[in-house]
Amino acid sequence: MTKRQRPWGYQDPQNAPQPNWQLHPDTIGVRAGLNRTGFGETSEALFLNSGFTYDSAQQAESAFSDETEHFLYSRFGNPTVETFEQRLAAIEGAEAAFASGTGMSAVFSALASLVSKGDRVVASMAMFSSCYVIITEFLPKWGVEFELVQGNDPADWAAALSKGAKAVFIETPSNPMMEIVDIAMVSELAHKAGALVIVDNVLASPVLQKPLELGADAVMYSATKHIDGQGRVLGGAVVGSDAYINGIVRPFTRHAGLAMGAFEAWVLTKSLETMSLRVARMTDNAFEVALFLESHPKIERVRYPFLQSHPQHELAKRQMSGGGSTVCFAYKGDKTATYEFMNALQVIDISNNLGDAKSLITHPASTTHRRLAPEVRAQVGITDSTLRLSVGIEYAGDLIHDLKQALG
Repeated sequence: MTKRQRPWGYQDPQNAPQPNWQLHPDTIGVRAGLNRTGFGETSEALFLNSGFTYDSAQQAESAFSDETEHFLYSRFGNPTVETFEQRLAAIEGAEAAFASGTGMSAVFSALASLVSKGDRVVASMAMFSSCYVIITEFLPKWGVEFELVQGNDPADWAAALSKGAKAVFIETPSNPMMEIVDIAMVSELAHKAGALVIVDNVLASPVLQKPLELGADAVMYSATKHIDGQGRVLGGAVVGSDAYINGIVRPFTRHAGLAMGAFEAWVLTKSLETMSLRVARMTDNAFEVALFLESHPKIERVRYPFLQSHPQHELAKRQMSGGGSTVCFAYKGDKTATYEFMNALQVIDISNNLGDAKSLITHPASTTHRRLAPEVRAQVGITDSTLRLSVGIEYAGDLIHDLKQALG
């Protein structure tokens, strides 16, 4: 943790008694990064300020020359944002974290800070549409090459990496098709090629999958999903080694202006306290919903990692502790019939978000993945009858009843 000069009355946590055992992530989610002021507040303080003062002009110069640790400007760092970063890094088992304004700014920060003209990025074919755009459209404008790999064949990944790579980006499970990528296998091959491995862990959340323990170098999140998970704020984060986060990502982002605001960081910090509880309930509900959908005659197919019918079921069980909150399925019918089913739902909302306490259904081909060319959507399996259901924390029986009446 970065140790800075704090405002008047700050209680240095280093002076407080420290547990002499390894805390569980659920405890870490409540207590890590807790920096109380002299008032001894139980809830984390919210520092809604843009700048900071100095005792002297000499101190300001020393702070800007990095000779003294001192908050400079909230675009560079803020006490509330730092609390969120420290807590998320501790949950993830990482040395450091950078909090950004959105999930996509986290993806952009993780890659753009790392690559230069002439570098190569190798990525999994199945990924969120905006990630696809960054890798296949934006980075090539700067002279960065890319190659996409579909599936888990080690030979395919080895072939793509044989030409060298600066970064490997994988999303697992993928949005929306729930494709699973073998993190350990890809990381081993990537490291032999000298690449840094970044995992989009949004659909699994910090609760259900630990990419760093599987060999990845960095993990990125849309904190909007699961971490907040209550539809209130936008946010993103990248976690990894101190050398990567503070030596590569943060110097880039402090000038690019991709930082998270203090209020959003405060909301997300409080959300981490209940994330494990919410994700557990959502995962239990999603499994029940997936079983129901798989048995219904009007559903063509269901993709959920912990269903035995999932093509990468065994891999999912090895690297995830739960199947997640998202169910992908195909309705038996054309686009018009699929829309009629969606419109008949009375509890589940139509929305393009996921990882929320409320259950939400999305038609990816016309909304979240509309930006992809039809042939690209077809290649990853997104059709006009594909639906993505983000299962919330409601009573599972009500969600199943709602789906049943809409299907009827």
